[in-house]
Amino acid sequence: MTPTTPPSPGGFLRGRRALLLGTTILSLGAAALFVAPDASRNAAIAQNVTQQAQTVQRPVGFADIVEKVKPAVISVRVKVNAGPQNSSFEDQLPQGFERFFRRFGEDMFPDMPNRGIPGMPRGPRQRTSGQGSGFFISADGYAVTNNHVVDRADEVEVQTDDGKIYTAKVIGTDPRTDLALIKVDGGNFPYAKLASQAPRIGDWVLAVGNPFGLSSTVTAGIVSARGRDIGAGPYDDFLQIDAPVNKGNSGGPTFDIDGNVVGVNTAIFSPSGGNVGIAFAIPAATVDSVVTQLREKGSVTRGWIGVQIQPITQDIADGMGLKSTDGALVAEPAPNSPAVKAGIKSGDVIVAVNGERIANARELSRRIGQMAPGNDVRLTILQRGSEKTVNVKLGELPAPTELSRRGGDERGGPAREELTLGLQLAPASSVAGSGNEGVVVTRVLPNSPAGERGLKTGDVILEVAGKAVSNPADVRKALEEARKDDKRTVLMRVKSGEGTRFVALPAGRA
Repeated sequence: MTPTTPPSPGGFLRGRRALLLGTTILSLGAAALFVAPDASRNAAIAQNVTQQAQTVQRPVGFADIVEKVKPAVISVRVKVNAGPQNSSFEDQLPQGFERFFRRFGEDMFPDMPNRGIPGMPRGPRQRTSGQGSGFFISADGYAVTNNHVVDRADEVEVQTDDGKIYTAKVIGTDPRTDLALIKVDGGNFPYAKLASQAPRIGDWVLAVGNPFGLSSTVTAGIVSARGRDIGAGPYDDFLQIDAPVNKGNSGGPTFDIDGNVVGVNTAIFSPSGGNVGIAFAIPAATVDSVVTQLREKGSVTRGWIGVQIQPITQDIADGMGLKSTDGALVAEPAPNSPAVKAGIKSGDVIVAVNGERIANARELSRRIGQMAPGNDVRLTILQRGSEKTVNVKLGELPAPTELSRRGGDERGGPAREELTLGLQLAPASSVAGSGNEGVVVTRVLPNSPAGERGLKTGDVILEVAGKAVSNPADVRKALEEARKDDKRTVLMRVKSGEGTRFVALPAGRA
């Protein structure tokens, strides 16, 4: 037998390593056989998903619109020689805007200490500053903002989207619509165009401005409503939007998706002080009309017929025997006014302007206010149950004046009438400051028919059921006659510090 030589340890190890290496190579090869097809398939799937995603319509965004319109929006900064330290911001608000701007604008003048705090000592006049928004409407530097942003301002400056600062001049203001036109020297400014058509409810809108001093802030929403009356004045016709608007957005634009300005942000409704999704913007049509006049002559003139008017409630319609509540009830014509010259009297109902029917008192105010002074207008009225047409040459609406509220202070101890419909009355001539006509209200029970309809101490009743009254007995007699005639309501013409109006009270309750 041929002897054999046992393998050396090194050779055995080399063989084992070779075997392991071969096994590893085989394993890797097998893995390659199984893994490579999966990786290829995954890559193909990923490519297919990408191609499909590219064909799917992307969510609508606003970036392209924002790039187009944002350069036209400006920050408006003002400096004001404010009054005493405890003067309230609310004293500087447009009449009727208090409940909306109390929160929206109270930080308009953040540097004013102790403002509006009862009992705080009056200090010297303070130099204060405030901030709002605006936008250029022409390349030569004309810009629009709110009247309450620049009202009483001693200095106005604007900062553009690129950070440049310019001094601005106030060209004109219109407190009734809370609009102002300012001018910056220079040229080639980016500007925005006013929309030629009103937006529809549900249309997308963008609000751009400087809330809380954060410049060039963009928010989005929709038009929630049109023609809103927020109690700011007879020309209320606001767009309601739900795009978030906060302090500092005043005067900034609301854009449609074509980049046109559909409104100027002017107010929010905010019980909490923050945005709750209810903001109001002045429509572009109003802005165009007002700004055109401000640019041409620095002020706005409106047609005026010279009547105090009020809406017609169902109670008033019943008391007057009217078939509907359409139209505007003339509470009192102003002395020597166009209305008086045309024969319009207290108690008349204006139902049409130039042959077009009107729905209510607010619509009449807007129609007349849109006309120029000196124009002739045909008014259709109901006068003592008969319809007639009168021609009126419009006057010019006087500048706003503050009406003083008459108090109910009694002097000389006038004789008082027993409570009638919750009213205690005395001849107006016997109460100092109440005039010589009518009977003055000296007391009102809160839950009485009179109290429920807003009558207050100091009001003067001039007429009851169309008849002049001079003492409480006249009032009582008129009520008794109305009951005999089976009338459910009786109309009283009432004069107060806010003007003259008709109030309908139930004739059957005493």
